[in-house]
Parts: sequence; C-alpha cells; structure tokens
Amino acid sequence: MNPIYLDYAATTPMAPEVLETMLPYFTEYYGNPSSLHGYGQVAKDGIERARQTIAAFIHAKENEIVFTGSGTESDNTVIKGVAHALAAKGNHIITSAIEHHAIHESLHFLEKQGLQVTYLPVDEYGLVDPDAVKKAITDKTILVSIMHANNEIGTIEPIAAIGAVAHEKGVLFHTDAVQTFGHIPIDVDALNIDLLSASAHKLYGPKGVGLLYIRKGTRITPLLHGGDQEKHRRASTQNVAGIVGFGRAVELAASEMESEAARQSALRDRLIAGLLAAIPDSRLNGHPEKRLPNNVNISIAYIEGEAMLLNLDMEGIAASTGSACTSSSLEPSHCLIAIGLPHELAHGSLRFTLGRGTTETEIDTVVAVLPGIVGKLRAMSPLYKKVAL
Repeated sequence: MNPIYLDYAATTPMAPEVLETMLPYFTEYYGNPSSLHGYGQVAKDGIERARQTIAAFIHAKENEIVFTGSGTESDNTVIKGVAHALAAKGNHIITSAIEHHAIHESLHFLEKQGLQVTYLPVDEYGLVDPDAVKKAITDKTILVSIMHANNEIGTIEPIAAIGAVAHEKGVLFHTDAVQTFGHIPIDVDALNIDLLSASAHKLYGPKGVGLLYIRKGTRITPLLHGGDQEKHRRASTQNVAGIVGFGRAVELAASEMESEAARQSALRDRLIAGLLAAIPDSRLNGHPEKRLPNNVNISIAYIEGEAMLLNLDMEGIAASTGSACTSSSLEPSHCLIAIGLPHELAHGSLRFTLGRGTTETEIDTVVAVLPGIVGKLRAMSPLYKKVAL
C-alpha cells in the first residue's frame, strides 16, 4: 500500500513552486537585506515583495506585517510584548482553555510575575462565547487572545464577534491563525483583529518562518532586541529565502483556497461518516459544521490513541493523537478535556488532517483499515472486555 499522509495540520510538504522560488536566494541573491550594496538590496526587494503579497492577502497594510521565526515566536511576542508595553494600563489578559501551548505557556510564564489571566471555558464543541468574553473584561484587561480555529478539533471560533466585544471595551484583540492562514479567508478589518500569528510551514511553505500582523498604532514591546530589522519590531537578520518562500506559498493559497476548501470538506465529511458508521462507540470531536475543511478528530472508546497511531503507521498511514507540539506527552489533550471528554475517552483520540495531496482513495483506505485495528486492540483491552461481557 502506498504511504498515506494525513497529518497536514502538523506540517505540510513544501510546494515545488515554493522551493523553486527560494533556491536563488541561497546561491545568487544571498546578500544581507540590511546592506546598502546591490546584493543586499536584491535580498531586501525579495522580502518586501513577500510582505506586499501577504499584506494584500489579509487586507492589511504592508508596514503592519512583521516576519518572525515561527508561529510560536509570534504568539510569544504578542503575549509578552503587550503585557510589557501596556503594564501601566493593566495586568489582565483573557484567553480560552483550548489555546495552543505557545499561548498558554507564555501566559503561565507571566503569571509567575504577577499577570492575571482568565481562561474562559468552551462548550461541548470547543466554541468560546463572546458574551463570556464581555463579562470577563475588567478595567485592567489589556488583551483578549482567542485562536481563529483550534489545531486539534478544528472548531472555528466566532472571532469577529469576540473582536467586536474587545474593541467595544477598548481592549486589543489577538488571534492565533496558524491553522487557518491560507486555508480559509481572513480579513483583519472585518474580523476586528489587532494582532495575528501565522506560520509558513502550515501552508506548503518552509519551516522556520512565521509572521505577526500588528495593526498600526498598536503598542507592543519586541521580544528580540538588537538591530533595527523589521522597523525595530523584530531584531535579527531576516530569513530571506524563507520569507520569499512564505510569499510564494501565500500566492498559491490565494489562487486555490476556495476550491481546495470545498474539495477537502467533501473528503473530510466522507471520512467522518465512514469512520463513525464502521466503528461502534466512536464520536466526532469539534463542531460538526463550524470546523476547518481538513480536520477530522474522533475519539474511540476503550483503547489508546497511541496504540491506534502506531498500528496505522505500520499500515503506512500517518495521523496524530492531537497537537504535534504535545505528541510526546502522556497527558490527555487539554482541549479534549476542556470540551468535557472523560480522560479515558480523550486518550482514545485520533486526528486526521487532509491536504492538497489527499485523495478519495486514501480516505476510503483509512475507512477500510482503521476498524480492523480498533477490533484488534479492543480484543486486548480489559476495559472493552468488561463492557462486552
């Protein structure tokens, strides 16, 4: 059987067009973009073209795009940078219980220094209630940070409404858009976004490059200090080839986002229906409709997700049990616990995420293979034997 990759939310393969665009910046246009000579200016031009492309993609201004090293760096910059810059105004940040660890760990770090954080609960589908955000805002609140869509269960949050609530109270609004950037439309004005994080390797670009959108006039302290790159907002010589590749990846996304979303949604629904019909005591996690086009997260009772994952891998099928950033942890997903799953069911979760290369044949293969794996593992499961008696 040909290998099947269904872990696109963890990372995507680099598009050949992206690699082709990047290659000259390693060997021919290798100047430092801060240099005034011709070599440097060619490199700088490559960066600025990418900045222009990306700004247009989200309806932002070019000078509002800051290139970083990753989505994690962008998230850290927002949380720590806003907390520092607005310390005189307040020391309270609002977020949700299901945010990426890049947000939660940054907040935990600042909590040790006196920051007050409200972690809002979510409903059974992983949705944040805008009214809960409104009730949580105090005169000390400086930032609301709610992800655009969850990386594990795929639920798309009502961020336009949440951003409107934040702005009504004079509070900045940040969204982690790592999973949505290049996959569903983003308009920073229509969605009331002041700060946005994204990463190139989630949309067929290179690893090691991310971006941070900072609305003009937003006060934020840089995470990195040194040179005056990125208009003093992110010191360090830019990853020129990576940024150029990011720009090309965005061009490709813009040209096919709508058609790919429709195609992947159909395959997603085929996979969900097939697995739930074939595997008793299974359930879909996340919102049934307000979800990413490529995300399928299911929990299967009485067995461990890790065991299913290893058996799938032996069959040449790559999936995950949750976020790639926590795949080595033995703790159940904080996201699945937050939507109300008991620990034992959260441990039996699998995440399949589709991409440009996913075919109907691959989906049907997973539907054919996984029930057999589940049956084998349940036959060895003490929990299942008790139920089966």
